[in-house]
Amino acid sequence: MGKINMNCDVGEGVGNEALIMPYIQSCNIACGGHAGNEEIMNNVVKLALKHGVRIGAHPSYPDIENFGRKRVKMNATDLINSIRNQIEFLKEVVVANKAKLHHIKAHGALYNDIASDLKLAEVYLKAVSPYKGTLSLYVPYNSRIEKIAKEYGFSIVYEAFADRNYNNDLSLVSRSQSNAIIKNSNDVINHIAEMVNTSMVTTIDKKRIPIKAATFCVHSDTENAVDIIKAINTYFNLK
Repeated sequence: MGKINMNCDVGEGVGNEALIMPYIQSCNIACGGHAGNEEIMNNVVKLALKHGVRIGAHPSYPDIENFGRKRVKMNATDLINSIRNQIEFLKEVVVANKAKLHHIKAHGALYNDIASDLKLAEVYLKAVSPYKGTLSLYVPYNSRIEKIAKEYGFSIVYEAFADRNYNNDLSLVSRSQSNAIIKNSNDVINHIAEMVNTSMVTTIDKKRIPIKAATFCVHSDTENAVDIIKAINTYFNLK
């Protein structure tokens, strides 16, 4: 089994980044939309540099109250400006630390919405267009955003979720459902291994659906996230 790339959403107020960074290859840093501030970003960037972790921007709907996990109705201009401001906010911190941004990954409801809503996916790509030639986009396989991003010449990286269950259309099971999150380390490892070895994922309806992934995410606020990430690191013989 070849090596895999693990990423983690960080800078979201959980405060476990120092425990996570030694075991991952990429991180997605909240940049003020749903969580995060300059001090937190600065601390997380320094940890990423220390451990050789690729740094990504993690913009969201501007909705701290709901942690970016509910759709926010905004006009296109306001959403574009918000996403760009968030990325630039993090970029300033990254540059100040003599580091580099590697990728952009939308957060929460925005991530899910651009996967299924073509119009919103177009708005998102317009928002991130200034970074088209330099940064990759983390996107889900067989999604709206994937298809048009490829058409427009963006560099994309397929992402799957290590700690989340899937519906038959490859959307994530809603967090309102009791089976949305995979909390057991062995179950997470089996979930990843199936995707890595067979390019398939078993949905909550026990159907096996084709999927592609070059990087796998564990959320820093998932119960036992640190233990899960350590177990993945050991099983797949990462860094």
